[in-house]
Amino acid sequence: MNKVILMGRLTKDPEVRYTQTNNTLVASFALAVNRRFAAAGAERQADFINIVAWNKTGEFCSKYFKKGQQVGIIGRIQTRNWDDDQGTKHYVTEVVAEEAYFADSKRENGDSSNFENTFGTNLSDNTEFQVNSSDDDLPF
Repeated sequence: MNKVILMGRLTKDPEVRYTQTNNTLVASFALAVNRRFAAAGAERQADFINIVAWNKTGEFCSKYFKKGQQVGIIGRIQTRNWDDDQGTKHYVTEVVAEEAYFADSKRENGDSSNFENTFGTNLSDNTEFQVNSSDDDLPF
């Protein structure tokens, strides 16, 4: 099974290009993914992982993802190689994004208007889901 789940921050805005053969959209970007543990007395390190998103997923990433934003990616690892014009062989390992999600816990400056304009709802004003803190209703 080849499945990857990542959460990290974009190192730059996604770069969009189109294939020469059938004009298919492909978005490329890198995620800085923090390692789970740090050595004693050392700073936590990050891995920089190349992501490629095709078609609708790529369109979504290019439209809504920005540098510094925390996102979640589900996909698969792909390796490929090619020879350049000088005959040098190049190897690349990347994640092909099959699903892409927002993972930031709060919006910049606490402003939800961009989210509201994009998705048609303001989650901060949603009163439908309220927690009742009374111990009488708890199942345990």
